[in-house]
Amino acid sequence: MFFKKSNRVQNTIDTLIGVGTRVEGNIHFSGGLRVDGTVIGTVAEPNDQPSTLILSELGRIEGAITASKMVVNGTVVGPVKATQFIELQTKARVTGDVYYNTLEMHTGAVIEGKLVYLDDNAE
Repeated sequence: MFFKKSNRVQNTIDTLIGVGTRVEGNIHFSGGLRVDGTVIGTVAEPNDQPSTLILSELGRIEGAITASKMVVNGTVVGPVKATQFIELQTKARVTGDVYYNTLEMHTGAVIEGKLVYLDDNAE
């Protein structure tokens, strides 16, 4: 499958929330964020800096998520907004609406909510 260059997920992880770690509160990040633990709160990037969120199979986020690019293979309880690209891998479980520009969904991924397409002018 061919993707625009902008849809490639960055390989650099600047911040890691490890397995067994639980964070309660809002997280504002830039660059690459990987979540293997649990976050209870909003996870968002600054509007002027495109960033990548990776949620592993063991990861869980309870709250709204906003990022340019996302790879989800864990559990999300809350709305998800990916302004450029989102990949929902086999173990992904999303309870909430998913706002996307480009979506890749693997067999086995589950969404309990609406899929809402964002056009290229979405913020």
